[in-house]
Amino acid sequence: MEQRPAGRVTMSKDRRDIVPGYHAVREALLKSLPTVESLWVVPGRRSGRIEEIRLLAGQRGIPIVEVRASELDRLAPGVVHQGVALSVGEFTYTPLEDLIEEPAAGCESRLILALDHITDEGNFGAIIRTAAFFGVEAIVIPRDRSVRVTPSVLKRSSGAHFLVPVSRVVNLSRGLDLLKRAGFWIMGAAGESTISLYDFDWTVPVVLLLGNERKGLGVAVRKRCDGLVSIPGTGGVESLNVSVAAGVLLAEITRQRRAKELL
Repeated sequence: MEQRPAGRVTMSKDRRDIVPGYHAVREALLKSLPTVESLWVVPGRRSGRIEEIRLLAGQRGIPIVEVRASELDRLAPGVVHQGVALSVGEFTYTPLEDLIEEPAAGCESRLILALDHITDEGNFGAIIRTAAFFGVEAIVIPRDRSVRVTPSVLKRSSGAHFLVPVSRVVNLSRGLDLLKRAGFWIMGAAGESTISLYDFDWTVPVVLLLGNERKGLGVAVRKRCDGLVSIPGTGGVESLNVSVAAGVLLAEITRQRRAKELL
């Protein structure tokens, strides 16, 4: 297996992204994704986890490049890379029109997640992973004043970004209008709603809309909603983190759809 000495990483003229961190790298290698180009490892790291990563890369014919820790710091600023990263093809956003026209394979009851100006990269990465777990067809985010796909997001999603297309739109409200015309129900999550998520029929084609971590849903996107639901709680905490709320909502949607399949 090709292994190059430690040094400065030179990115090719074609743009590339990196997936940092052990768990994200391992997930990507286990899936044998075609976008993986090379494995970068800081020399001297010989833990059992790093050796497993090297073995997985070798089994898949992926070149191993030894790089200085400072190089990974430069390429993924502010991210705890754990001395390992993958060089992958540049992440590409999917046009919303393509998502509407070409549903993912096996999507009989369509489900898309829309995020109204989520700004925390950790939340976004966790939501991507949760969406992949529950079989969400795609995620839609606005272009401005919103999180985007970064090395930190790629690490937090642990490779799940390979499984869920992300569409980045100029105007989220207009994007929701397009989805509504395509036959989707637009359902927003709002803590003040008197309708429980358990009282809505989630077996219809639906866009689940989640709001900003601090402000919730904006006025413009609220006007596009066919309804609002809340997550009932019994404790003394007023609200949930948006990524946790996404998991609760998606779990109920999945439960209802599986129950319908068994009828």
